[in-house]
Amino acid sequence: MEEALSIYIVSDSLGETARALAKACVYQFPNHESWEFKRFTNIKSKDLLDGVFKSANQDHVLFMFSLVNEELACYAVEKAIVENYAYVDLLTNVIKAISHISGIQPLGQPGTLRKLDSLYFKRVNAIEFAVKYDDGKDPRGILEADVILLGVSRTSKTPLSMYLADKQLKVVNIPLIPEVPLPKEIKEVDPRRIVGLTNSPDTLSHIRIERLKAMGLSGTASYAKMDRIMEELDYAEKVMNALHCPIINVANKAIEETAGIIVELLKTNGIKIIKDYDM
Repeated sequence: MEEALSIYIVSDSLGETARALAKACVYQFPNHESWEFKRFTNIKSKDLLDGVFKSANQDHVLFMFSLVNEELACYAVEKAIVENYAYVDLLTNVIKAISHISGIQPLGQPGTLRKLDSLYFKRVNAIEFAVKYDDGKDPRGILEADVILLGVSRTSKTPLSMYLADKQLKVVNIPLIPEVPLPKEIKEVDPRRIVGLTNSPDTLSHIRIERLKAMGLSGTASYAKMDRIMEELDYAEKVMNALHCPIINVANKAIEETAGIIVELLKTNGIKIIKDYDM
């Protein structure tokens, strides 16, 4: 049986034009007959948009955004990237192009359109970069990154990567596991761009036990045992010392606080970052 492919049309108005466009596009695929169109209208808040995402089946959904509101349009794109959904932003580039050739600023109704500039695109690209190279998925990203985060499991590597990406920084994070060698690319990186993350053994044990429980697994697995945690922390410390990178203990620190420390380290080390970076 042919599996239905869904197109989610998300609009801060009625979404009629977007729906018509979607239907016109699927006519180009006559060999696939099972299409499902879902229209979400008057989506004018992040909470409403979150609800749309929660209802989606990730494997077979394309989001089509017809959002003029400046914050919501940006939020929608970023959320689609982070949650690995296919998406099309229907209005952003069209309105920007019309504004450019006319020299007239758009009304931005029902909200005000984000003025797209290089920082906006750097932000989106940085988020895509962080998702692509999260958790050491592809070592090739190491050489392109603004900063490389190293640490054992549950030292906030991924949330920090996403937070910094939202500030236009391209981040790669690499898990430190005694049985897994470091990517060779790490030796080619300016050490000033490398930051080590650690945590207290007790905090790691607690976080890992809760993580295992959330996954429906036993909290007594070796992953959460103190001897294994100490082995990982000792290994991580040796790696970080060998790389001569600063080490931040994330215990009892909010993501924002740790991110601020990382940015200050980059500045102190003479690494150029976005001028109007704002925590």
